[in-house]
Amino acid sequence: MENRHGLILVNTGNGKGKTTAALGLGLRAWGQGFKVLIIQFIKGSWKYGELKTAEALGPNFVMRQMGEGFVRNANEDAMADHRHAAEEALEMARKEIGSNQWDMIILDEINYAIKFGVLSLEAVLKLLEDKPSALHLVLTGRDVRPEIIDKADLVTEMKEIKHPYKKGIKAQKGIEF
Repeated sequence: MENRHGLILVNTGNGKGKTTAALGLGLRAWGQGFKVLIIQFIKGSWKYGELKTAEALGPNFVMRQMGEGFVRNANEDAMADHRHAAEEALEMARKEIGSNQWDMIILDEINYAIKFGVLSLEAVLKLLEDKPSALHLVLTGRDVRPEIIDKADLVTEMKEIKHPYKKGIKAQKGIEF
């Protein structure tokens, strides 16, 4: 691996495109010969279009869905399942960050997992501290905590100006999933 300064990048905000931008960054990195891993902390069994893309790109672009789906309005039993899934995803992230196998790891919706209390802020900050110097680490999700912003090298906020959902248009295949 060349002499590289691995960055911590954050995509946050209430606008659409946080995961999409992270995946675009992953595709750019893959195109430069990097090995890219995406760990999805919230998304679960839904069949997102990007899963087919990851399969087609082969072993140097891997996406792992670890979540149980949407957390908002979950009852206590469902929250226990969400916490368990998030802890498993965090443990996988720890292992993979320490493996020196990847050039970029995208922790999709990890900020959302912190916001809804399925992961602790402290555990995520520890993950950032343990990042190898050459690894690029990308965190996505709304409502990023100030402590994570402090650790990040680049923070981008997606701001919603207009969204078709507000006109009653449902999520569109190829756009939202």
